[in-house]
Amino acid sequence: MGLNMKEEIKLPSLYEKLTQLQRKQVREEYIKQQDGKCMYCGGDIEKEPSQQILDTKINLKLFPPNFLKHPIHLQHNRDSGLTEGSVHARCNAILWQYHGR
Repeated sequence: MGLNMKEEIKLPSLYEKLTQLQRKQVREEYIKQQDGKCMYCGGDIEKEPSQQILDTKINLKLFPPNFLKHPIHLQHNRDSGLTEGSVHARCNAILWQYHGR
């Protein structure tokens, strides 16, 4: 069963079953639940991540084109497929590149 505007968003959600609109809704719900903070670094999700995150080397060849274009990503566990929270794009890259998430 998919999400629509009238359905309650249940977290975590199965990432692969969500449409683009539903992913946006889930991402926004996590932002609310996380009090506007990044799940990974704890910084304000609407601002740049910390200098430590910005200084971490990212191998852009590992990621799809335009991976960093959108500043806020919906993090999901690639083993279970379940969403985990909203993160800065660079935090998502670090989670993927360095932690296999």
